[in-house]
Amino acid sequence: MDLTTTETSALTGLSIQTVNAIVPRIRQRLAEACERESPLIGTLEADESYFGPHRIRGGRGRGAGGKTIVFGLLKRGDRVYTEVVPNASKAVLQAVIRGRADPESLIHTDGWRG
Repeated sequence: MDLTTTETSALTGLSIQTVNAIVPRIRQRLAEACERESPLIGTLEADESYFGPHRIRGGRGRGAGGKTIVFGLLKRGDRVYTEVVPNASKAVLQAVIRGRADPESLIHTDGWRG
């Protein structure tokens, strides 16, 4: 729901300090649960997306104008893994794939060489 600490405090009746103490623990548990479910196994899809301003004057090409690059692996009907990456180079994207996909998985992409 993307609530602030103050909004969460008001909804739950807990103090702001209590909410600030609990939220990092919840995030840690979620991260641990995600790690236990890695790697993705089976038929996967991989693609990168660029997030940021719609148009930047003078910026051309992939990720022009300081856009944030997000790379994702999707197992249809199951789950998705996303990661913000510094660039969309072959080395960076393949490192994410090797770290999150089982070696026996079949990976479908858009055909971009990276």
